[in-house]
This record gives sequence, structure tokens and C-alpha cells, in this order.
Amino acid sequence: MAKILDQPRYKCAMAAMQTVQAITRALPILHAGPGCAEKLGGSIGSSGYFSPHIFPCTNISEKEVIFGGESRLQETVANALKVVDADLYVVLTGCTPEIVGDDSAEIIRTFQNAAKPVIFASIPGFKGNNYLGHEWVLQALIEQYLKPVPDKIKGLVNIWAGLPMHDPFWLGNLRELERLVAELGLTPNTIFGHDRGIANIAKITAAEFNLLVSPWVGLSSVRLLQEQFGTPYLHYPTMPVGASETSKFLRAAGAFAGVDPGVTEAVVARHEAEYYYYIERFADIFLETRVMAKRFVVVSDAQYALAFTKFLVNDLGLFPAKQYVTDDTPVEHQEAVREYFKELNHGIQAEVGFSSDGQQLQEEIRNTDFHGYPLILGSSWEKKLVRDLKAHYLTISWPIIERLVINGSYVGYHGGLKLLEDIYSVVLTRFN
Repeated sequence: MAKILDQPRYKCAMAAMQTVQAITRALPILHAGPGCAEKLGGSIGSSGYFSPHIFPCTNISEKEVIFGGESRLQETVANALKVVDADLYVVLTGCTPEIVGDDSAEIIRTFQNAAKPVIFASIPGFKGNNYLGHEWVLQALIEQYLKPVPDKIKGLVNIWAGLPMHDPFWLGNLRELERLVAELGLTPNTIFGHDRGIANIAKITAAEFNLLVSPWVGLSSVRLLQEQFGTPYLHYPTMPVGASETSKFLRAAGAFAGVDPGVTEAVVARHEAEYYYYIERFADIFLETRVMAKRFVVVSDAQYALAFTKFLVNDLGLFPAKQYVTDDTPVEHQEAVREYFKELNHGIQAEVGFSSDGQQLQEEIRNTDFHGYPLILGSSWEKKLVRDLKAHYLTISWPIIERLVINGSYVGYHGGLKLLEDIYSVVLTRFN
């Protein structure tokens, strides 16, 4: 019997069109039925030079289901090349053409000599969600577009983290990671967001190594880059938030890159001195505001659930209740993610639940004894739960409908302070 998924935390794989959209002047071309772009591109901040409203689409109908949609795809790509000014055209195939058996890859091969590059990714929704779709788009980019280079650029590092546009903080996080890596004397290279795009994609194979900051998303991509181009990778599973994890991150990245330890320690010392200056100034708030219980819950994808659990335990001294990972983490990665939640200070370990069913996980949270008003970090789906529990609440993951995030970030030392600001701004409202 089919199971109804209540309160989804992700979209179908076709939403990986946002991965393409996040590359400056890259255009998604959808080989799918009408309405996919409109339904899947509804995130806040999805307009721009190209927006889902103007993505070329074959708009498959009953005719293409019966007779095939290959000629329709050929026509749509040819017209997009004529009328849309882009640097890279990425054809994305949805459910219907995959079911009827269109040979989309063969159609795209006919455009090999086009004036602009055209590549193809199969991302039907029945194969997975947009976290996996993101990986499939990167795989297409690696296999069909990238070329080997004769020499590596010393100090150049590709940074991969988060899900573009689906993650509200995706761009702010990338930029803060760039700043941290640059302080080690390295040259960061990212392909998403303003002033990156095709020029930076061309440098991917020239990097000395790939830096993946994610529990599992992106892991298959950096492994493919190593296999195809011999580029080693550093997998740092925890997005660094606050002093404890950011200092570990800098030391790990510096050691992998062969940076002089003295340089790394100087960067760490400078940032920690400033970070703890602010912590000391507001210690009375953190230590004496007893209205918030010491137990907390994070309901989010693996990236944020892990990052915020480590920050709240290691930097703030709270204790984790069961944490909920909602991104439908593939089974082959779940055990590794569970182990990451055991790497907390003082031997503390957090129990992890992998669930995409909002009703089920919220019932578990309702039945948890928090010994006071809990802290719940999650999405807008948790709003009613929070009212019922009289909890302190901060939205940190999709879907977010009552908060605007433009280029905000919780990454790094400054990000940790920003998270404390946001949490205690909520806590202090109990006194108003």
C-alpha cells in the first residue's frame, strides 16, 4: 500500500534545475511535462537572470507520450540556442520521457558542435529527490563538460557544500567557507552564485584538491573527480559553526593542504580571541537566562542537524534530545551519519532518527520530556508543534515561509555568534 508523506522536506529530483540556475549564465532546459518548473522553482530567491518562468521546456503532452518526444526535444534545444543568451545549456529530463524511453542523450550528442556547450542529465522524480538530483547534475558536468589540464594551480581548492537555492543559507555559507580557506593562504574556487560560473568551472580540474563540507551530499561527485582527473579530496562532514568546529575545520584543511601549522594556528588564535571576547561580554545572558531548557531538537537535513547539534553541545553546553534528519539520506550513508553524531565533547552522543514524515517525527517530539521549554530548530512545518510545546523556535531549513535569508550564514566564528543572536532573540521574547 502506498504511503502518504506528510510535510515533505525536499522536492523531486527535477528540482535540481536550481543547481543549474545557481551557476551564473547556465540555463536549464526541461524535457518534461508543463508545470514542473513552476511547481519546483517556488523557493524564495529563485528569480534572476534566468528564472523558472522562462526555462525552455518541451511541455510533453499525450502526443509525445504516444509517439515519443525526441523531435520535440531537438526543436526546443535548437530554439533555446537561438533565442536565449546563456553560456551553458543543461538539458534535464523528467519522469515522462524517461518512462516512454526517449533517447535524450543521443539527441544532445547532435549539439556537440553548437556554438555554446550543451550537456544532459537524467533526473526523473521517481528516481530520487533533489539532493540526489543535485549529484546527478554535477556528475553530468564532470563527465560531459570538464577537460583535464596539464598543470595544477598551486593552492587552488574547489569548495563544495550544501544544496544551491534549496538551502536558504547556501550562498552565504559558500562565501564564508571561501573566506576561511583564503585566510590559510589558499585560493578558493566555487562555481555557484554571483561572479563565479563558467570561468570557475573551467578551473575545477586545475585545483590541487576538492574540499567537501557535507555529511554525504557531494561525496559521489568528489570521488568521481578523483577517478576522472586524479584530484584528491578532503571530506569534512561537519559544516563548521562556532569556534569549536571552525578551529577544527581550519586545522584539518590546513594540514591536508600542507599549510605551515604556525600560519593556521595564528588564524585560529586571532579568531578565537575575538569570538570569546563576545561570549564573555554576553555570558550573563547565556548562563543566567534559565527560561530555556537544556535539551534541544534539530529537525533538518543531515548538514544542519549535525552542524547545529555539535555547536549547541560543544559551544553552548546544551544536551541533545533525539535529532531528526529529514533529507532521506541514502541507506549506504546512514551509519556514517550516525557515527558523526557521536563525536561530541565529554563523551556525549546524540540519537539520530532518519525520517521524512513530519507527522511521525513531530509525534515523537511531543512525547519527549524536555524538563522545560525546549529549543527546536527546524522548518516552518514545526510551527504548530512549537506552539503546542511553548518551545523556543528558529527556522533554519526548507521550507521557510516567515523569514527572508538573502546572503546570511551560520558558518564560521561569525556564523556561530549570529546563531546565538538569533536563538537568544527568541528566548528573550519570553520577558516581553
